[in-house]
This record gives sequence, C-alpha cells and structure tokens, in this order.
Amino acid sequence: MDEYPAGSLDPSIPFLLTLGVSGPSDHDAELSPQLKEQGFLLRSDLPPLETERALFLLRYIQAHDASRLPWNGRDSVKGVRHRFRIRTAARTVLLPPRRARLPDDVEQPPHPVVLHSPFSPLSPISPLYPDGVIGTEWIRKHQVLVPSILLCFYSLVSDPTQATLQDNQIKTDINNLRGFLSQSGYKTRLAVVLISDDTTSPLEGVQERVETIRRGCSIDTKCFFLVPPAESADELERIAENMLTTLYGVAIEYYRDLGRHARKKRGRGIAPQPTVPPTSGTSGTLSLAGWNVRYDFKSAVFAEFRVEFENALRSYDQAYEGLLSSELLEVIPSWDPRWNEARFLADVITVRYIASLLWGGQHSAAVRRWQLHHDRIADFVERLGRGTKNYGWKAWESRWAVVMANLIERAGIPDLAPSSQILFLQPEKAAMGERLQPWELLHHTGYWYRLAAKHMYGRRVLARAIPEDDRRPPGLSPASQVAGKAFAYDTYMCPDPHQEYPLDKNDDGVDHSQLIVELLMKARSEFLKRHQVRFAAELSLECAKELAVIQDWPSIVELLRPLWKDMSFRTEGWLTIVEDLSWMLRSAASMVGEAGVVVAIDWELLNRNFTRRTGWPYNIIGSLDGMTPKFKPKVHIEDGQTLSFITASFLFQDGEGKAGQSANGQLAIRSNAHPGSSPVPFSAFQIDFSGSINRVVVKHMKEGTTRRERGSVALSAVALQPAEDEAAEPSSVELDEESRSVTLQGVANLTLAAGQTIVLGMHIPLREPGETCAVALTLTIDASTFTLDQYLTFQPGANSNNWYLPTLGARRVSRTNPLSIKVLPRPPQMEIVGLTWKEQYYTNEPISLEFEIVNEEELEAAAKLDVTLSGEEAPTFTLEVPSKAAGTGSDAVQGTGGRVSGVSLGAIESSKSITVKIRLPPVLQPGEHDLVMKVVYFLSSNPGTPITQTTTFQLNIVNPFEANYDLLPRVHPNPWPSLFDPSGVRDPAATDAATVAPKGLSQTWCLVTRYASFAAEDLRVVDVAIRVQGSPTVRCDATRTVPHSPPPDGWLVQPKVIQDAAFDLVAQRATLDDRSPTQLNVSFLIRWKRADADAAEEPNTTTLPVPRFAIFGIEPRVLASASHRHVVPEGRGKRQLLVELTLVIENASNHLLTFGVSMEPSDEFAFSGPKQTALNLLPVSRRFLTYRLLPLAGGGKEGGWLKPGLAVRDMYFKKVLRVVPTEGMKADKDGGVLVWVPPEGDGE
Repeated sequence: MDEYPAGSLDPSIPFLLTLGVSGPSDHDAELSPQLKEQGFLLRSDLPPLETERALFLLRYIQAHDASRLPWNGRDSVKGVRHRFRIRTAARTVLLPPRRARLPDDVEQPPHPVVLHSPFSPLSPISPLYPDGVIGTEWIRKHQVLVPSILLCFYSLVSDPTQATLQDNQIKTDINNLRGFLSQSGYKTRLAVVLISDDTTSPLEGVQERVETIRRGCSIDTKCFFLVPPAESADELERIAENMLTTLYGVAIEYYRDLGRHARKKRGRGIAPQPTVPPTSGTSGTLSLAGWNVRYDFKSAVFAEFRVEFENALRSYDQAYEGLLSSELLEVIPSWDPRWNEARFLADVITVRYIASLLWGGQHSAAVRRWQLHHDRIADFVERLGRGTKNYGWKAWESRWAVVMANLIERAGIPDLAPSSQILFLQPEKAAMGERLQPWELLHHTGYWYRLAAKHMYGRRVLARAIPEDDRRPPGLSPASQVAGKAFAYDTYMCPDPHQEYPLDKNDDGVDHSQLIVELLMKARSEFLKRHQVRFAAELSLECAKELAVIQDWPSIVELLRPLWKDMSFRTEGWLTIVEDLSWMLRSAASMVGEAGVVVAIDWELLNRNFTRRTGWPYNIIGSLDGMTPKFKPKVHIEDGQTLSFITASFLFQDGEGKAGQSANGQLAIRSNAHPGSSPVPFSAFQIDFSGSINRVVVKHMKEGTTRRERGSVALSAVALQPAEDEAAEPSSVELDEESRSVTLQGVANLTLAAGQTIVLGMHIPLREPGETCAVALTLTIDASTFTLDQYLTFQPGANSNNWYLPTLGARRVSRTNPLSIKVLPRPPQMEIVGLTWKEQYYTNEPISLEFEIVNEEELEAAAKLDVTLSGEEAPTFTLEVPSKAAGTGSDAVQGTGGRVSGVSLGAIESSKSITVKIRLPPVLQPGEHDLVMKVVYFLSSNPGTPITQTTTFQLNIVNPFEANYDLLPRVHPNPWPSLFDPSGVRDPAATDAATVAPKGLSQTWCLVTRYASFAAEDLRVVDVAIRVQGSPTVRCDATRTVPHSPPPDGWLVQPKVIQDAAFDLVAQRATLDDRSPTQLNVSFLIRWKRADADAAEEPNTTTLPVPRFAIFGIEPRVLASASHRHVVPEGRGKRQLLVELTLVIENASNHLLTFGVSMEPSDEFAFSGPKQTALNLLPVSRRFLTYRLLPLAGGGKEGGWLKPGLAVRDMYFKKVLRVVPTEGMKADKDGGVLVWVPPEGDGE
C-alpha cells in the first residue's frame, strides 16, 4: 500500500493533539504555501511545561498511540478502552482554512460569492475543481490536520502570592484558544489538564480554584482534569489512562456530529454551485450522483472513526455502487484525468471496505470483495479503458495483491500467525451455507505475495513487448506517436512506456527483476514460517533466476546453498528441479569463489541420472580449473545429502566367527557416473564397524598391487595389518580401552572408472565377542586443489548379497543381514577359586575372603581385575593384590560404591597363579550380596583382543543370635525414703547429677533373657552381659545372676538350642519428687567366636536390642514373695515345711491411700495372719504384711503349688489390685498367685 498516497488507506483513528509540554514536536501540517497563508494559527502565550510529571504524562500518552496497533476488533475484547492518533505540539498549531479565498487570478463576480472548503470541488484552488469527487487531502485533513481533541497542559502553582495572577493567565489563554477555534469554524473539542506543582496541598482551596478556572472558561467537566501533587508513577499512569478513556468518548461525539452533518447535506438532494463557475475544459460541474458518492464516502469514514463498521460498510457500498454507476465512471472518458481519479477512489473505497470486514472477522467476505473489485475494474478497463493486455494492468494486479497482503498484516489475525501453522481460514458462519471456491478463502500473506510476483512477471513480459518507437522519450518521438501512446497504454499509478522500459539501457527504468525478487522473498519467508518447504524451495529457485538476471551472485549462493544441502526433491524424484538448482548454484558459486560448493555440485552432477550437458568435461579432479581459491577447500558430503553416483555394499562371508580368528569380508563399490567421464582416483576408503572391530582403512597404491578385471568388475585382495602408529606393545604393558581399538590398514588400486565395480576382499581379525556390523564407508579424494570426503552408510537389504569368487564369478549369500557377523566368545582359561569361602558369614565379625586366580592359558597374560559387591546396602570392602614392587607385600585398593575397577594384576605366567584378598569390616545388618569377580586379560600373542572370565559368589550374612526377654519385678530389701524426712531431700545447690547420691525411690527387677544361635555351625560364647544406658534422672545397676561365671573357654552353643541368662537390675530415682514415666534402656551383649577359632583371636561382639520396659509407675503396686523353712512343732519330732508369704503394698503417689487385705481359708493349707485387715499408706511409702502358710498335704515327692485366696482392694476406688508374684511364685491364669511347695525331703 506504499504506492498509494500517504494517508489514503490508513485506518480512521480519532486524532488527539497535545499542546503545552516542552519537547520535540511531531505535528507538521504539511499544507501547501497557499493554504498555509490562509490557515488559522492557534497560539498559547504561556511557556510550555518542563516538569518531570508533565513529561511523564506526555510520554505515557504518546506510548498509547493506536496508529501502530493491529487494526482489528479484538483489542476491545482485551480491554483496550481508547484509540487515538497522538501528535504533539509545543505552543502553536496551524489549522487549514475552513473557507478558501478566491485566487488572485480569478475576477471577482458581480454577485456575492459563497466560499467553500479548500478540499471541496466547489473551490477554485482545489485540485478537484470543478468536477472531482473527493481526494486524499480530505482524508488527511481529519487524520493529521484537524484534531478531534486539543489537549492543553497548564501548571497550577501553590504560591498564594502568585496563585490569582497565574489562574487569570490560564483563563485568558484558554479563552484565547477557544476564540481561535471558534473563528476557524472547526468543532474541535478543547480539553485542559492542570498539573499541580509538588507543594500544592489539596486542603488549601485548590478545588475551588480549579472550579473557578473551569467556569471562567466554560469548559465541560468531561474535558477538564486536575493532576494532584506528589503522585507516584502508578498513580500518574492511572490518571492518564482515565483521562484518555474519558476523552475518547468526547472524540466519538465529535465524529458523530460530523457524520450527522454529512448525512444532512446528502439529504438535500441538490448539487451545490461552485464559488466561481468553471470556464475551461468541459466547463461541467460535479453531478448530483457525484455529490452523493462524496457524502456517502464521508459518512463511511466518520463511521470508521466511531468504530461503527456496519454503518461504514453500508455507506462504502453505496459510494462504490454510485461511483461505478452509469452516471459517473461510465461517462468519464479514459483519457480524462478524472478516469484515473475515479479508479483510485474505487480502490480506496474497496480497501477500506475490506479492512472493515477484516475488523469484524468476515474473512471470506473480504476475499470475495477483493475479487469482486478486481473483476469489475477489469470489465471497466476492458470496455472503456485501454484493455488488460498491457503492462499497466499487470502492474495494478500486482499492486492489488500486495494491498491484500498488507491488509492481512495490518489486521494481525492470530489464526493466521506463523505459530498457528494454519494456511487459510475457514469461512465465517454467515458464509457457511454458500459454496465457496478455494481462492475465496483467506490465505496467509505468502499466498498474496506469490500472486503479486506472478503478475509482476506478466508486467515484465508486456513491458518488454513494447515497440521501440513507443520506448523513446516524448522529446525524441513525433507528436503523432506521442498522442498515439497516450491512448494505447494504461499508465494508472505506473510510469509511461519510455520510463517503464527505456530504449537506452543507460536510462533508469523499472527494475522488474528487483521487484520480483522482493515479492518472492517476502512470500518465501511466509512459507518457511509455516514449514511449507516445497513452496519455499520453488520460490527460492524462481528468486535465484531473477537474481541471475541482475547478476547478484552472492545473494544466489546465500539463497540456494541451504536449499541445496537439505533439498527434499532428491528423495521425491524431482531430478529436473535438482539439476536446475545445482547448475544455477554452481554458476553463482564459481563467480564468488565458493570452491567447496563447486566441488560438491560437480560430484553430484556426475550421476548419470541427470541430463548430460553437451561439452561439459565431467572431470572431478579438474573441477576447480579456472578458479584460484584462497585456500584448499575440504568438502564433506553426508550420506543422502546428494544423489551420489557411488553405491557401496559390504558383506561377511559367514554369519558367525570366534574371537581371535579372522572373518572374510568384501567391499563392493560401483560407479554410476556419466559414460565417458574421467575415472575417479580415490585416495582412501575407510570402513567403520560397530562392535569390537574399530575401522579398516584401504589406501590407494597402483604400483605393487594386483587386481583381476573381468568386464566391469575389478577384484583386489587386501592384506590388513595394524597401523604403524598402533602396533602391538609388549604383553607386559597394560592396555586401556582406546588402545584395544586397533585400526587395520591395507593398500589397493582405488581408481574407479564410469560404470565400473571395485571389489576388495579382506581377512578381518575378530576381537571381542558380540554382534559386529559394518556401519559406514568414507571415500576420500585428496587432489592438489581440494579434499573431498563422501560418507555412505550401509543399509540392511540394500546390498546385492553377491560374493565375488577369485574367478570373478559371483554367488549369492543367502543371509538376512550379511552386513553383520556374530562373534562368539573365546573360552577363557583363567580360573577364579575361593580358598576360604564359607556358606555363611555373620554380622559383627570382620570378613576376610581369599581367592586364587590361576592362569591355565598356554601363554603369559596381562590381567586386570574388577570386583563388584552388589545388594541392598552393600558394605564397603578393601581389595589386596600382590605388590608390583620387589618384596612380598601387597597393595590395598579401597572400593567405591561397592565397586573396584581396572586393578592391574600384572603379567601372570602360564600355569601360575596369584592370590588376592577381599576384606570387609564388621557388617551390622544381615543380607544377601553378590560378589562378582571379573578378570579381563590379554594374551601376548593377541594384545588387541580382550578375554573375560567372570565368577559370581553368593555372600550370605546373617545374625548369629536372636533372643527374647522378660522383665520380672523383685522386692527391694532396703526401706524407702520418707517423704517427711528432710535428710532425703536433695540439695538444690548440687548441679552434677553424676556425683550426687540418688535420694529417690528404689526398685529391683530381674531381666531374664533367652537366646539361641541361628548359625549353621557351633559357636563359642565367651561371655554375656547387658549394657544399661545412663539417665540423668535414674541410676541403674546390673548384676548377672545366671550363669554366675563363664568357663575359661566359654560355652559351646549349638544351633537353635535355647540358652538362659538372668540379670538383677536395681534402679533408683535421683529425687524423691520425680514422678515422670521412665523406660529401661538396655542392650544385650554376646561376645562370641567361631568354634574353630584360635584362642588368641579377638572375640566378636553382637549387640541385641532389648525392648523398652517401663519402670517406676505412679499407680499402687502389690508384690508377693515366698520363702520356705522347716520347723519342729512342740511335742513332735518330725519337721514340717512352713511357707512365709510376704505381701508388699507400695504407694508411689502423693495421696494417702487405704487398702483392704483379705485371705480366704483353704483346705490345702493353714495360715496365720489377719484374715481381713485394712492398711493405711502415706504418700511415697510401702507396707509389709506376712502370712505363714502350713501346707496340709505337703509337697509330695515332686513338689506342688498352693493357691492362696489373697485379695487386695483399694478402699477408695473400690478396685481390686493385681498381686504380682516374685521369687518362689508364679501367676495363675485366673489372675491369682501360686506358691511353690518344694518336694518332701528337700533341705532348707
């Protein structure tokens, strides 16, 4: 749209002009000298504001200039509340005259004249006078000349001595501006912004001053604004935003008044008379139909300003139909300048109509309107104009397509954005029911730029068809020819024939190629953004052809080189396109010195599938003849990058082989070059393998090599040897991973003629076991002027599977994948033997493992050892290997992460062995672990082939012992301290709890443990003990009671045989007033050895956790203990057993408690003691109550149990307390106690 006059196609946005802030002014009236002389100058007498706040407001307003926003209706949805075209002036504004004066050369008529606008066809100074419809000057008048809002800024001072004077000056200045606007005749709205200075206080009558100024100037409240002092940046932005939003409504009203005025004038139904009747030319004035078109166009533009696009579309449609009616365009002769003016106005109306449709989202309707205008103008030009078979019409068609692309870009349609990857939009709902053609859908801008380029091609063709007589300048042609040219060529918005395609090549004509390139590049960019690579490639090729016309060789190389590298036409079979592009790129590359590109293209064009160019040498070695590159280029061509004339295949004769042996392989290379082309002398072939074979390099050597030839097949046998710099080291030298990848090298005659097949047979040594496959081939040409590498990959199934025999016959290898060979492992002869391995190992004991590595190979081997200990929470370990230094020591290697890798064992002679040790510290947790020992060794005869021996040992670590525990109460023999005895109170000044004797309650317990061995063998227990964890509030002492003392060599414990141990615990609180709950923190320790361990060996200690038992409860407790003695009754000589049953009632609380004790009579025994009694217990005290029981039946020969009917009841809570048995007693299943009666005959 740049070819149309400025402003003619710009969107109609309300125009706001700021006045009164210092800064650069971007408002330029751009009036003609005559209009400047008649214009109205608005001037403010007050100096412009330079405060920071005023400049901040101005910058915010300028930043919201809507002329740069996309022209669509989505901004209103997103919250854009205003649209202004912002311009800035300091203190003066020049407005065009509202009425134009008569020109000086026009005679004053006798009657009074009616003056009209200088932009009206009624004024003699207007270019439209007397019969023009409307021009772009009227559009520019409302876009950049006459503002809808004049926003004036003033400063409101706070100094009381200057406030009145300053306010009066502001009122005077505003009234002067109002007077100027009134005299000009324009309805521009005047808005005022008062900016308070930093010291103005809102409490000092500022509001009253502001209201006085507003009333004194008769300014509407909607157009009067006050900026308070000391506002933050955010507040200033909020104020400016509200100000613009309010003024936008005022501007809409301004344009509504103008639209109402235009409709009123159209409704008069008469054509007004000009200021002065026309006296020249046709002497005709604008008809009524023309005036209707003019006012319809005005109404549509004012509706655009108001964003009322339905009204705008209606008015534009009326104006368009009226313009193309039989009363206007059809009656204007094509030679009249008004004809082109009418065409231009039709273009402007249609462009604005399409923009309005795009604003409303009517995309298909916009395209159909674009096509409708094209077809109707083509009909008019064909019937009434100069026809459509000339360059002028093609120029308009190209321009018309560019206009559509510009409209789509300006609309900013998100559905057509490159990120959406949408090529065209579906029709809107209103057009869903219609049958639309594909070109009636809205495509992205690349489509329209490509269409414009096609029309530009037609313009060039028609321009070059102009006869030479018509291409001469007017001064060099006869007058008759000049007159003939005026009627033969359509020059609407394009140059005359002598300027379009001048006869003299030195004259500057239209550069059609450059115009085509610009359009094609724009289209290509859009297609690439949407990944339409084929369209982009086609456009690139067309663009390159145009660049070749203007000989822009660097641009051709820059454009085509990426396309040539990644061209999809190769794989799709479009060889003609590939060939054209390659020849064009080669020509450009040779001109700019891109030697690498030239070599790569010549390499591809050797393929006979391309058309042979007559006279071309097809010699790759002489590819750079005639060029002098700055350096020797190195060209690398990947597989598939070009259509190479080389095909390669590789196959193994056998599908299996063994490590250490060799496999037969053949490499076949066939040339598909043009017949008669020069042979290609390759410098080297490199075959890459996956697996144990690294690479094979075959170098060119013609002398000293033999090859059999038969027909087009040449067979050579290649002897492979390790490369000179990778010869095998002595076997005692250790080999790392890289040194084991040996490059094999051989020589052969590598010259390849056109249509020839080279077959190279070779014996390839196999190294490591596994799958080995031929992967790729690299062909190298090292010429004097360049170096070329062609990389080819071997594809399964692409080979012919032909194995060439020495007689040059061939047989087929019937294997699915002859590229690969399965290498079987060589049986290792290195044994790993565990010398001290045991089925079970136990926690808490250090583990020492000893292994012997025996070399049963016939040769010396250089070995490395890897040790991996895996499992859940695998322990750390240390590996000890024989030291390499002289002596008998060993080197220790600490394992990291359960692994030791690459520990050198040195050279192990044949039939010799070495011993390694693995030491593990005591393991705390049981588990099963896998100990994997891998020996990787290399024989001195084949140092490049590793041999692996792997042995796995199962390391089982278990707990040697398990135990359960019982905590039994006992009666403490010592009396409890008294709560009322001051001697039992702890000194509060004492701070060290360890040195102060405890003063609290004491209790005795018996911890009974029963443990058993869960080992697979007998273990020797040296000692058992318990460990009591100290507590600051309780002191606890432990004494072992069962067994009393261990034997010197300990106890031999068999598996799963239960052993007993008992310990007496005496616990005492630190203070008497401590009532907190206490738990016993004890661990059970077992010190043990294996049964076959040496006596001097340090025993192992297994620590078993004991459950936390609660002691020192605060609830009352009843303990019962029993003792036995024999008495002789008086008068009887026979002894009788007497059982003393002692009842201990403990009150550990702070309350006085009363307990009732009762003993029920029994037929089994007689007793002495209270049958029923009550005991009162003070706080923190205990009482003893003794019963003597005389068994009536005795204990018999085996002893027995007595069940006394003893009951203890809490008198307050009415609760029966449980009697806890201690020594010589046990609990009954019914909750009572049983007393043991020893058998008769037992001593006391």
